[in-house]
Amino acid sequence: MPTGGRRSDTDMKIILPRQFVRIFLSALLIITTLVSTGPVRKASAQESVDILAGQFINPPDDAKIMMRWWWFGPSVTKERLEREMLLMKEGGIGGFEIQPVYPVALDDGKIRTIPYLSDEFLDVLRYANRRAAELGLRVDLTIGSGWPYGGPSVPVTQAAGRLRVEKTRPVSRRVPLPDISEGESLIATFFRRANGSQTIEAFNEIATIRDSAAWLPEVPRTGDEVFFFIASRTGMMVKRPAIGAEGFVLDHYDRSAIDDYLKNVGDRLMRSFDYQAPYAIFCDSLEVFNSDWTGDYLAEFEKRRGYDLKPLLPALAADIGPDTESIRHDWAMTLTEIFNDRFLAPMRDWAKTNKTRFRMQGYGIPPMTLSGNAYLDLPEGEGSQWKVVRASRWAASASHLYGKPVTSSETWTWLHSPSFRATPLDIKAEADLHFLQGINQLIGHGWPYTADAADYPGWRFYAAGVFNEKNPWWPVMPDLSKYLQRVSFMLRQGLPANDIALYLPTSDAWTSYSNGRVGYLIERLRDRVGSECMPAILGAGFNLDFFDDEALNKLGRIEGNEMAMGVNRYKAVILPNVQRIPQATLQKLEAFVDQGGVVIATRRIPELAPGFKASADERSRIRQISARLFEGTNAKAHFVRDEKGALGAKLASLVRPDVAFSQPGTDIGFIHRSTESTEIYFIANTTSSTRSFNAEFRVRGMNAEIWDPLTGSISPAPASQKGVSGTVLAFEIEPYGSRLVVFSKRTLPAVSARAATGLRTEIDLSSDWRLDIDGRKKILPQLKSWTDDDEHRYFSGTAVYEKTIQVAAEWLQKSFEIRLDFGSGMALVEQELRNGMRTWLDAPVRDAAVISVNGNRAGSLWCPPYSIDITRLLKVGDNTLRIEVGNTAINHLAGRRLPDYRLLNLRYGERFKPQDMDNLEPLPSGLLGPVRLLVR
Repeated sequence: MPTGGRRSDTDMKIILPRQFVRIFLSALLIITTLVSTGPVRKASAQESVDILAGQFINPPDDAKIMMRWWWFGPSVTKERLEREMLLMKEGGIGGFEIQPVYPVALDDGKIRTIPYLSDEFLDVLRYANRRAAELGLRVDLTIGSGWPYGGPSVPVTQAAGRLRVEKTRPVSRRVPLPDISEGESLIATFFRRANGSQTIEAFNEIATIRDSAAWLPEVPRTGDEVFFFIASRTGMMVKRPAIGAEGFVLDHYDRSAIDDYLKNVGDRLMRSFDYQAPYAIFCDSLEVFNSDWTGDYLAEFEKRRGYDLKPLLPALAADIGPDTESIRHDWAMTLTEIFNDRFLAPMRDWAKTNKTRFRMQGYGIPPMTLSGNAYLDLPEGEGSQWKVVRASRWAASASHLYGKPVTSSETWTWLHSPSFRATPLDIKAEADLHFLQGINQLIGHGWPYTADAADYPGWRFYAAGVFNEKNPWWPVMPDLSKYLQRVSFMLRQGLPANDIALYLPTSDAWTSYSNGRVGYLIERLRDRVGSECMPAILGAGFNLDFFDDEALNKLGRIEGNEMAMGVNRYKAVILPNVQRIPQATLQKLEAFVDQGGVVIATRRIPELAPGFKASADERSRIRQISARLFEGTNAKAHFVRDEKGALGAKLASLVRPDVAFSQPGTDIGFIHRSTESTEIYFIANTTSSTRSFNAEFRVRGMNAEIWDPLTGSISPAPASQKGVSGTVLAFEIEPYGSRLVVFSKRTLPAVSARAATGLRTEIDLSSDWRLDIDGRKKILPQLKSWTDDDEHRYFSGTAVYEKTIQVAAEWLQKSFEIRLDFGSGMALVEQELRNGMRTWLDAPVRDAAVISVNGNRAGSLWCPPYSIDITRLLKVGDNTLRIEVGNTAINHLAGRRLPDYRLLNLRYGERFKPQDMDNLEPLPSGLLGPVRLLVR
């Protein structure tokens, strides 16, 4: 079964079997030949796999993880910036995104704040860019401070807009107008009679506005209402701004506001990039709360929708009958279109003009759709929840549809909150969930700049993990980074191979918008799709992409019995709980079914045409097509009412699963990439327990290999079997473990058998370790957490364990394997978390260890299996084991008062609140035992 110890990457040249040296030499010969022999020939399938294998072991730098680098204040110095860049490089981090944010310390002579966009700020920004280029680090730049875009250059007339609705019950014909502030204007006023009909006819626009009042045409009665519709401003200020970056959030629907912002902020920032343009500019979270209006919205609406919204404005604030949802649909749809034209397109063009790329988290408010990501060079998501509609799969799906090979995600936000609590195992476990959704570039959230004068463990962002050298587990960061780099690299190979296209019912989501309830479109879609549809698909042995109407109509083409969109070919389309659907979409899906394609509707069948101006003919055609597809005994497509109980089975009966697991459920996830010469599967155990199972892959005529991203080792898969529709492999995957399965025509030489055939000797090493901790040395009669001793209860750092063992000559025979085994840990009961995610394993090593034997590094242990092969480093007789163990910084924080930000808040206003820092307790640390030497 695919198992094995975890070794250090620095020792790969020692541990690789002879056949892999041959692979390296073969790849080198191929590359040399291709470069030196004139006309370039295409590498053979065998050569392509050999080259890929070499790259997998040491992937290119562009697959390395990055970090969001928070410059607090900004209170930065060139010397410290250089030091932190060197540390990033040392830790295997490939670059950073610069994000200036709020101050965390007052100026005191040692710490000095540099105002954002000042000449001095631009000077240190220029230095960071140049030094990063010298170090080979990628630099991305947020065009602003904090989020969303905005600041002091944004006047109230260009601040984020909203439709303000004020209601009052009149007592006379004269109804005073509400206060109209700067940046606001009255759009319209309506009078509604009490007990009137639930139609627009119940609302009468008041034409007479004079003397700061609206004048009713008649004396009001009890229960009558007056509605004032006002073009207003949200008043939202930039969140978490640096000093000098405070101000209004800009109107993302106003082209002049975007242009002025880029001139005042973007162009000034770019002066620091005269040496080299940033790799990408970045737009962080779209969180322009309550923004649903702009100055010329009514004119734009009529131009785009073909009718005047003004007399129908009451539909946005009240129920006016059957047309209410259709009008709200058109209102939200128009917001999306204006945002595309006036924000996304100009940002893309500005990035191109400045010879950089546009990277963005494309979801939130304004209501950006999935296909809005087509404007981006680098779509970005966030969120580890892989079985519901979330932004990571949203971004990856858009990349798959629109041919963008790299998709990033904001990773580890709130991971095992509070700051400094996350362990390397937590980091790996969350990253794997992003990988399962199609992410292949991780942007760590994040790396806090820390002044030299700051107390240990340094500065930290209020809502994030900390992944810098202040963590005592930092010595294993290069190994952790290499794992993440290898998986990211492999998930960029070839093309995505997801079978299922899951339709996002955007029209239904738009109808849920109303005045004061303009939320994230992606959240409305999540509610619409529900919590059972995606687990049913994933559990049936498929992976999926989202798509929307625009993607289908721009990219969709029928190829045989598959629906192709971009480079993707989908074997089935799922319509989850869809009520409204454009006629063009439904017609294309019917054509797909007529060519043998699979379409399944769940919970309900589509029956309504979206939009207020939908014609009677269009409404009738949608009902007719839907009836042909889903109703009666002669239905051409399929309908499943119970997603949880029936969708997976129905899907598997119509399409062969890509990977059929012997164990039901969705605890084991996979994602599939396909190249000309390989089929690549990443498989992850997302639970705290070991999982043993068989998996039947829809692959025939190819040989399976296990590529271990933790070690870089490659080996033939254990004996496979022919299944009903593919190749069956047996797996035993440790808690939160993962594997890469690579199918190709290549045949690896058989690895000389050193696998365990029987336990010869087991030696308990749990006692009498020499411990060096915090400047103190002692002998441990029995392994235990160092926090059990009062003197080390609040110690955060590294401790060194040493022990001398005897090795018999017979153990070093060729057929023997000797492992240092620390146990498997114990699964914990999962609990509801306030924020983020964490792993649920009581590990035997807390929290990371570097193992050396006789002065030679054997490798590191920071995730299951907590076991390592040390055979090659042993000698006959005495052998010295040295284990350096690092915990987290939480113990240190638990033993001290938290920073007092009272004066800071008085000076600058309260710009953040530390999260989850109350009631900290020290955590078990060190080697907890038992430790065994296993001789097989």
